Amino acid sequence: MPGDVEMKEQPAPSNSVTSTGPSTLQHLKEIASLIETGTYAREIRRIVRAVRLTIALRKKLTASVISAFLTYALTHGSEVHTRLSSYIPKDDEHEMEVDTATSAVQSPAKHSLPELEIYSYLLVLIFLIDQKRYNEAKVCASAGIARLKNLNRRTLDVLTSRLYFYYSLSYELTSDLAEIRGNLLALHRIATLRHDELGQETLLNLLLRNYLHYNLYDQAEKLRSKAPRFEAHSNQQFCRYLFYLGKIRTIQLEYTDAKESLLQAARKAPIAALGFRIQCTKWAVIVRLLLGEIPERTVFMQKGMEKALRPYFELTNAVRIGDLELFRTVAEKFSSTFSSDRTNNLIVRLRHNVIRTGLRNISISYSRISLADVAKKLRLDSANPVADAESIVAKAIRDGAIDATLDHANGWMVSKETGDIYSTNEPQIAFNSRIAFCLNMHNEAVRALRYPPNSNKEKESAEKRRERQQQEQELAKHIAEEDDDEF
Repeated sequence: MPGDVEMKEQPAPSNSVTSTGPSTLQHLKEIASLIETGTYAREIRRIVRAVRLTIALRKKLTASVISAFLTYALTHGSEVHTRLSSYIPKDDEHEMEVDTATSAVQSPAKHSLPELEIYSYLLVLIFLIDQKRYNEAKVCASAGIARLKNLNRRTLDVLTSRLYFYYSLSYELTSDLAEIRGNLLALHRIATLRHDELGQETLLNLLLRNYLHYNLYDQAEKLRSKAPRFEAHSNQQFCRYLFYLGKIRTIQLEYTDAKESLLQAARKAPIAALGFRIQCTKWAVIVRLLLGEIPERTVFMQKGMEKALRPYFELTNAVRIGDLELFRTVAEKFSSTFSSDRTNNLIVRLRHNVIRTGLRNISISYSRISLADVAKKLRLDSANPVADAESIVAKAIRDGAIDATLDHANGWMVSKETGDIYSTNEPQIAFNSRIAFCLNMHNEAVRALRYPPNSNKEKESAEKRRERQQQEQELAKHIAEEDDDEF
């Protein structure tokens, strides 16, 4: 056994480099060739795949690997190479020497494609953000955006949208989002003129995020309503758009539309986007409570969300019971969480729903109850709780929240007998909403179908093309003669 251990340890130092699989630099070179192939063939999906492979390599990026890749992908000594190399630290010299030596052996060809240039900007920007060098990331992103303004190529759209995203992220991490709002609007105008629909989607979401970050909901709604509409090209961007739309609708008191947008965003989001789905669920829970609905317990027990949704679970419990004192306690206990989630102003609105729920429970339990007992059960802490209870009951009766009458002379609330819900239209309305949801999901699935290009189709020969053109000319002549006869 000791001999076996020694044999395992001895060859390790000499073969440590050659025994491993392809290096990160080699993967980046394969990504560069994929971008090059996709550019020449005008196949956008190859460039999309290159971006996904880059995100998968994100944790393996080092300064030496990026320096070697810049030397491989860009002309050495050019302005772009010099600028991007200045952002890369030179602290990993030994490893850099090994990488450049291995790349020199393979004698790479120099590329002058704008796609590779923008990809290099994107790679360096991702590295700087991961290294928490946000100020340098801002400078690098601004240089990349300035270069993009001079390029109008549809093969750049995927890389451009990612660069827009990290451009905004670098400024958001330094709390300088307001500085780039005008630039984002200009970029959105340029993308619209160039018919860059993916760039329009990304920039619209970045602008909405920019406005909502500073609570400028009216401006965000004006931009959203005036922005051009088209079919979504990216599921991730569409999810973000639905989330921002749900937040805007919530603030504007349009709870039904907000609920639909937030739930749809949570359903469409990828499983890996746990943080995004948690945010969507938090806002959806608040909106459902404001609508008078009580979310199911399974909503708070989703895998990976239990701890994050715990404050909202206790808040839902307080609203379900209709206990105003418990609601106040929960709001104070998790005030820091609600502030960080920016839902404090919505929770203030829930106080009226708590009172209404408690009043509904009272009206179901008692056929007749005095207003003083109503105030005591609702735990109204005011100078004149009986008068407040009377106004609350009167408003609930007028809004249709409870089916009761007020006896002002005796100070009573008299509840009416509850009828059969199946004699009303409520079951039909619920059934119709479910049917509409299923039909919408089917239509979206049909629109999302993708078919491979018909590359196996036989090329039209010259003789067949000549015959087809002759037939078309004869048909056009025949139609023209018929038109002359009619005149």
